[in-house]
Amino acid sequence: MIIRKKSYARAGLIGNPSDGYNGKTISFIVRNFEAEICLWESPELEILPARRDHSTFKTLAALREDVDLFGYYGGVRLLKATVKRFYDHCVENGIDLEDRVFTLRYKSNVPSRVGMAGSSAIITAALKALMAFYGVTIPRAVQANLILSVENDELKIPAGLQDRVIQAYEGVVFMDFDKDAMDQQGFGKYEQLKPESLPPLYVAFNTLLSEGTEVFHNDIRSRFNRGETEVVEAMNRWAELAQETCNLLVQGRGQEIGPLLDENFNLRRSLYKIGEGNIRMVETARSVGATAKFTGSGGAIVGTYEDEKMFEKLKAKLEPLGLGVIKPIIEPVAD
Repeated sequence: MIIRKKSYARAGLIGNPSDGYNGKTISFIVRNFEAEICLWESPELEILPARRDHSTFKTLAALREDVDLFGYYGGVRLLKATVKRFYDHCVENGIDLEDRVFTLRYKSNVPSRVGMAGSSAIITAALKALMAFYGVTIPRAVQANLILSVENDELKIPAGLQDRVIQAYEGVVFMDFDKDAMDQQGFGKYEQLKPESLPPLYVAFNTLLSEGTEVFHNDIRSRFNRGETEVVEAMNRWAELAQETCNLLVQGRGQEIGPLLDENFNLRRSLYKIGEGNIRMVETARSVGATAKFTGSGGAIVGTYEDEKMFEKLKAKLEPLGLGVIKPIIEPVAD
């Protein structure tokens, strides 16, 4: 029997980057893009490479393009680290696993390096497949922590909980990373919101832009740790924006959240060094009357639009810049 599990891209709606500073955020799943894991029992444990793991190139330019898209490491390291952390979790929690192993294969069409959580989608799908294969149940809040530990602890990749929480829960989630809650229970306070409460949203992403998270995070962490007023107040305001947006969505006033999204980006721009390509994406979207902010740390934006006419204007303005423009699919499509 072949086990197939999927995880999806995500967009940070509002509140980021306060999630790494005991703040609050709202994120939603983007089912337009997915990572899929296939797993089946086999005599030996084997992890099969995918396209991004290959090491044969026709030209020097092809090698450079591959590195720009996927870095120097592909997805196999993500899977090896996930299997290890899953096993560690089971050992640490006294969970006995059946004495059998598997072959594991992955594929993903999540746009790379544009802040849509492609790496954690692969890890999340792999964890779901391992849980299904061994019949192990792990609470979703704990799953998010486990996924984060794969990147932070095993692979030394800097990352936060937001992406892993939304990919574990799916749908739309309001996250409060309150320090007391985190200290007491090991995870934040997560509330699932109704996708239908959202106004019309678009996501635009640029596959030509490959500025990673580290470009945008600058020295904000050290400045925050030093208690710089400007940075601390910004983190507090981002958390407030997420709370205000959550309140509006719960009250059925989703049409009013657009200005809050704009403020989220404006505040980020005042504090962070942002590349011209990313600024152009936001300003171009706003030029037709839409709102815009980063989905993550750059390379993709999310915002609200009024009607189909405005959506077509968005496409007409953004696509010539090399951007894909989509209406995010958040809920599963009925069969």
